[in-house]
Amino acid sequence: METNALPFYDTSDNPTGCCPRFKPETWDGLTLHLRDKPFVRAATKSVLHIPMNMGSTFTRVFEHMKDAGAYDEANFVVMSRDLSPWTAEHLFAADTPVKHEEMTTLSGDFITKVFEGSFREAKDWHAQMQDLAEKQGTKDAVVWFFYTTCPRCAKTYGKNYVVGLAQL
Repeated sequence: METNALPFYDTSDNPTGCCPRFKPETWDGLTLHLRDKPFVRAATKSVLHIPMNMGSTFTRVFEHMKDAGAYDEANFVVMSRDLSPWTAEHLFAADTPVKHEEMTTLSGDFITKVFEGSFREAKDWHAQMQDLAEKQGTKDAVVWFFYTTCPRCAKTYGKNYVVGLAQL
């Protein structure tokens, strides 16, 4: 893929009015090349890796992104990772600055794999992403997850797709 390009995220198929139906084939088995790609950075609180304020944090960030004209359906991803059992970090792709939010950039090559299942499988998915990265020569890769739908929409669609991204 082209540098800083993300796979197309089709928001037109959205019967819930919340999260669009995710099409896993557009994200599976890719290598993404990011160079100083801008993101909004937000943190959430967790209790033993269970998110506590994710909904309110995501709502706030999305509102600020939309107000700033920084939400781009064709350039969309939210990359999440646990920093500890008590804190998670989330990066929201945003090509323009967003007032009232912390901006950061990210560079690197990332391999992707789409998983389907419950959040409690994340530990196994993390290990699988580490294995994939190691096969490409990267030991102890930083692993992110793109949770493609909220729990309510995943229940409606009958599938909970999560994209693993391992930094090479």
